[in-house]
Amino acid sequence: MGTAVLEAVTVELPASVVHKENSHITPSDPQELDAGALFVLKSRGSWLHSGYHLTTSIVAPALLILPFSFSLLGWVGGIVCLVLAGLVTFYSYNLLSAVLEHHAQLGRRQLRLRDMARDILGPRWAKYYIGPLQFAICIGTVVGGPLVVGKSLKFIYTLYNPTGSMKLYQFIAISGVATLGIAQIPSFHSLRHLNLLSLFLCLAYSACVTVGSIYIGHSKHAPTRNYSVQGSSIDQLLGIFNGISIISTTYACGIIPEIQATIAPPVKGKMFKGLCLCYSVVVTNYFSVAISGYWAFGSQIHPTIIASFMGDGVHKPLLPKWFLLMTNLFILVQVLAVTVSYMQPTNELFESMFGDPTKGEFSLRNVVPRVISRSSSVVVATLLAAMLPFFQDITAIFGAFAVIPIDFILPMVFFNLTFKPSKRSLIFWVNTVIALASSVLFAIGAIASIRQMVLDAKTYSLFADG
Repeated sequence: MGTAVLEAVTVELPASVVHKENSHITPSDPQELDAGALFVLKSRGSWLHSGYHLTTSIVAPALLILPFSFSLLGWVGGIVCLVLAGLVTFYSYNLLSAVLEHHAQLGRRQLRLRDMARDILGPRWAKYYIGPLQFAICIGTVVGGPLVVGKSLKFIYTLYNPTGSMKLYQFIAISGVATLGIAQIPSFHSLRHLNLLSLFLCLAYSACVTVGSIYIGHSKHAPTRNYSVQGSSIDQLLGIFNGISIISTTYACGIIPEIQATIAPPVKGKMFKGLCLCYSVVVTNYFSVAISGYWAFGSQIHPTIIASFMGDGVHKPLLPKWFLLMTNLFILVQVLAVTVSYMQPTNELFESMFGDPTKGEFSLRNVVPRVISRSSSVVVATLLAAMLPFFQDITAIFGAFAVIPIDFILPMVFFNLTFKPSKRSLIFWVNTVIALASSVLFAIGAIASIRQMVLDAKTYSLFADG
C-alpha cells in the first residue's frame, strides 16, 4: 500500500514542477536547527529502528481494553471495526510518510507534526489546533503511563497481600519515580534499544493474555458467557460509538513525523518497511487478545481483561499467581517505554524553548534546563494520574477528540492539499470519504465518550483506591 502511494506521488510530480520548487528551497542546514530538533530528533536511525519506535507508540496496554470494546459492539461489529481501523491507519500513516518524503525531496524536511501543519495549512492551524491536539495525545499517554504501572503494581501487591494497606496513589508515585529516571534519556534515537525490548514485551504479555483467556474459557470455573450487547437502545447506540473510539485509540500514533525524523537520510521507502514490521505485531496482538478475551468472558468482561482474570472476588484468581505476576511485569516495563516515547514531542518543545543549539548537547547550559523541564512534566503527570479515574473512559475521550482528527482526518487532508490529485481520481475520493466519515465519528464519539465519563464519575472520588 505504501509503495503504491509513493508511486502515485512520483507520477503526479512532473520534473519541471520539482525543479521549480527546488529553486526556492534549500536543504536544511543542521546549524539552523533549533535545540529541540538538533538534540531530541536526531536523524541517525534505520528503518528497523523506526519499526521499534512505531510498535512501541502503537502497541501498548490499551489493547487490553479491546475485549471490552467488543462487548459494546458485538462479535461482528468488533471484528469489522478492528479490521477497518487497522487498514485505515496503515493507509493514513503511509500517506503522512509520503507527504514527509515529498517535502524532504524538495529540500525542506519536516521533523514535527506542527511543521507539517504550518507548511500545509498555515501557522495558525499549527499553533492553535494541530499542535495542541498532538500534545493532548502525548500528555494523555504520559499521564496514563504512571496510572497503568501503578495499577499493575497494586495488582501484584494485592495478589500476594490481599489485606495490605498500601493505596493505589502510592504505587502511582513509585511508577512516577521510575518514569523520572528514564525520562532523562536524551534523544528519541537513544530509545531504540529500549523500544526493541518493548516490542518483545508487548508480544509476551499479549501471548500471556491470549493463553490465559483460552485456559479460563475451557476451565471448570469458566464464566457463563453471553455475547449479546447489554443496555437500553440509547445505551447500545452510544456504546457503539464509544467502542469505536476505544478501538481507534488503540491504533493511535500521533507522533509519525517525529518517528520519521529519527531516520537517517535518505528516508525514501524506509518508513513503509518500519510500518510493515509494526503492523505485523499489531495484527498478531490485537486480534489474539480481542477475540480470545471476548470469547472467554462475553459481555461480562471487565474494562481491562486483567481485572477479569481475578474472577468474581469470591473464589481464587482464575489463573495461577505466578502467571499473573509474569504478565503484569511484562506490562509495567513496556508501559515505561511507551511513556517515554510519547514524552519526545514535549521534550523537543522544552528543548526548543530552553536549550541553546550553539552549546554542546551535554553542556551544563543545556543539561540543567533539560532535567528541570522533563522532571517537572513527569511530576505533574504523576499527580494527575493519581487523581484521574476510569482509564478506559479517558482512552475513549482522547480517541474521540484527538486521535480521530490526527490519525484519520489530517493525513487525508495533508495528502490532498500537497499532491492535489484529480477530483476524478480514486485516491482523492477514498481520502475524502475517510475524512468525512471520520468527522462524523469524531462528533458522535465525543458525545458518547463524555457521557460515559459522566456516568462513571458518579462513583469516583479523587485519589480513590480503585
